[in-house]
Amino acid sequence: MRSDVTELRAFYDGPLGRAAGLVLAERVRRRWPSLGAMQVLGLGYAPPLLDGLDGRAAHVLAAMPAGQGALRWPPAGRCRTVLTEEDALPFPDLAFDRVLLAHDVETSDHLAGRLREIWRILAAEGRLMVIAPSRRGLWARFEHTPFGHGRPWSRSQLERLLREAMFEPLGSEEALFAPPLRRLVRPGAAEAWERFGRRCLPVFGGVVIAEAAKRLAGVTPVPVRSRRSLLQGVLTPQPSGAPRRGRPPSRSAPPCGPAPTRNCGDSRSRE
Repeated sequence: MRSDVTELRAFYDGPLGRAAGLVLAERVRRRWPSLGAMQVLGLGYAPPLLDGLDGRAAHVLAAMPAGQGALRWPPAGRCRTVLTEEDALPFPDLAFDRVLLAHDVETSDHLAGRLREIWRILAAEGRLMVIAPSRRGLWARFEHTPFGHGRPWSRSQLERLLREAMFEPLGSEEALFAPPLRRLVRPGAAEAWERFGRRCLPVFGGVVIAEAAKRLAGVTPVPVRSRRSLLQGVLTPQPSGAPRRGRPPSRSAPPCGPAPTRNCGDSRSRE
């Protein structure tokens, strides 16, 4: 079950959420240092991370699922938030160069369809970055943060998920090494915790960050029958006595009228 969008906003407005947002936004910037004329999409709840990308790419949009709800982003200027279904994104094929997925895979009810849609809208050289709660970290064990809801992931599980969805993993890492305690974690101390964790506890971060590229080799197109073709013959009027389309005539019942008889004769008639 997805977290409500107002709960997500309230978390990132607090000191613990601001510290987490600063750490994750810096990790995203390190992996995507140059965006230039690229089209970027944030899925799930990504505004705290998109703030650091806005102005560094040609266009940046936020798409939030209907099960979570949507809020205006950015707060000032033209709204660039879209409310969408999980497995039906309202974007054309090959529309984005980068897709950032946050607060999504751990609570999605249609994960396979979700990733298939992301594959569809990504450009041929597009990249996907997924941020999910870590199975080994402390943040998945405390429900006062959004990372404590849904299914946590390990690095190997997340990379396997991406391969099955026709992406090629490019690397993964942990982040958020500070304990999720408001008294200990402040925005000013977040980076110090990260340096300590990367050096001393590199596999016990609170979240897993995985990046993958869209894979084209070995992909076989699957034909999709339209609803019109599926219903044709069921809703289309046909003349009386004509067989219905899509259903072969029955062979079990004999035709109307007397059954034909076979006159085999006997030995005396042949004589």
